[in-house]
Amino acid sequence: MIELVRTNDAVIISFVESLMRDAGIAFLVADQNMSVLDGSLGILPRRILVDAEKADAARKILTDAGIANEIREP
Repeated sequence: MIELVRTNDAVIISFVESLMRDAGIAFLVADQNMSVLDGSLGILPRRILVDAEKADAARKILTDAGIANEIREP
């Protein structure tokens, strides 16, 4: 799996999850439980991972949705 997005913005995470679900692209939100360490302040970023084979399609979806600035470069 490769990192598609890294952010601590809960709205962006939810939006990306929705886009990936709608497109049928499997994903994993890593570091969700790190809030235990940062006291639920949202300081530590969460990562959205996708299969390498689907990365280009996922990037296109995020670009089409207007959030290309959130995409992590490989």
